[in-house]
Amino acid sequence: MPRSVPAPTLESAGIFHRDYVLVTLGACALVFLAAFESLAVTTIMPVVSRELDGAALYALAFAGPLATGVIGMVAAGNWSDRRGPVGPLYASVALFVLGLLIAGTAADMPALVAGRLVQGLGGGAMTVALYVVIARVYPPVLHPKIFAAFSAAWVIPSLVGPFAAGLVAQLLSWHWVFLGVVGLVVPALLMVVPALRGLHGTPDGGTREPAAPGDMSTPEPRKSSGSGRLAWAALAALAVLGLNLSSRLPVAGGIAAVAAVAVALIAVRPLVPRGTLTARRGLPSVILTRGLASAAFFGAEVYLPYLLVERYDFSPTFAGLALTGGAVSWAAGSAVQGRLGSRLDHRRAVRTGAALVLGAVVLVLVTTVLNWPAAVAITAWVFAGGGMGLMYARLSVMTLALSSRQNEGFNSSAMSISDSLGGALSLATTGIIFAAFPTTAASFGGVFALTAVIGVAAVVVAARVAGRRPGRHPGTAQP
Repeated sequence: MPRSVPAPTLESAGIFHRDYVLVTLGACALVFLAAFESLAVTTIMPVVSRELDGAALYALAFAGPLATGVIGMVAAGNWSDRRGPVGPLYASVALFVLGLLIAGTAADMPALVAGRLVQGLGGGAMTVALYVVIARVYPPVLHPKIFAAFSAAWVIPSLVGPFAAGLVAQLLSWHWVFLGVVGLVVPALLMVVPALRGLHGTPDGGTREPAAPGDMSTPEPRKSSGSGRLAWAALAALAVLGLNLSSRLPVAGGIAAVAAVAVALIAVRPLVPRGTLTARRGLPSVILTRGLASAAFFGAEVYLPYLLVERYDFSPTFAGLALTGGAVSWAAGSAVQGRLGSRLDHRRAVRTGAALVLGAVVLVLVTTVLNWPAAVAITAWVFAGGGMGLMYARLSVMTLALSSRQNEGFNSSAMSISDSLGGALSLATTGIIFAAFPTTAASFGGVFALTAVIGVAAVVVAARVAGRRPGRHPGTAQP
């Protein structure tokens, strides 16, 4: 475990100080590989579907990992709170590698989907386990910087992942897009291993005190057994899959969609802190803001290249550059908030980021309705990416700062679940809306109108992320 660094030098030492450099590189490498694999699969899946005659299972190859990821998040959160993050991290990486091997050697589409389901289970668990490792290894003052590095590790693959995956599939085979990642995961994990020494066992003590009774900013998790949480996670995952498939029902599709959303919201309640769905001030609003921001951003981003191709006759390559601009600005926003550190108030960073995302989505909506030049929408998305980079890392920092050692795993999994389910529900709903309108123009308008409404909700809830206790700034508690 990293040696203790004198408090005054913590921030200046940084995440690449000799005591932290290996775990920083290893953790970022794991995040990078998970992101690269996700983007690479998006690029090669049309080729895979054509070769394996798997058009009927195409959507499930994407929705399945998202659903099983929720189960993995809950399992890793429960396990981390009971025994620490070491076991969950090893198990999640093993499942992720197993999924890659199954998918990479698949001879038919059902086998590939099975591998993707295992990948999702491992990937979701790995995210939560890494967050708990960060909470145990790094001092709170370095959390903004390490989460900024995580954001960059997610964004960079968007610049190189699709091209690299297409090149590998063209020169070798799509199988190697899966199998090639396996050889990189193990070295990444080995760099983290030294930092895991001493983190075994049930957590006791901690650098942050448990919430005081009645403290609205750090509510205790709901009292339910680990198996109960897993059951609710499975139900939420099934609801997400049901919502994705509801549009295929010719008669009762609308009813099925409403029922699926209702079931998902009911199932997610035991998986997040009390008051999350009602935007209680403090940690519940932090968790909810993460989900709403994800829903607004990704719900609109998926349709932006489609808009540029259909309305403005862009080629797919140039349409994708709009997303690249957003990815670069996301990385820049993360770097800015990381460099500012404690000089930038958490609440201000989150509110500014949410406002930037809302403004960008509204500009895209207006561009669609009034047929403004495409440059307006493309420029707007640069600001959307910057807003996400500014607030995403700070929401992660606040989640850990408002957690005790006993509920770090639960709260980390709650944040990841909110992120995942928010994006999934938004994408499924925008898909239904897009198919419901008679014209393409109206379909795009409906999609961006919905995501703008979600963006408004994110801005409103973002104002409630600060706790109620006077004189104590969330996220600045010292050991």
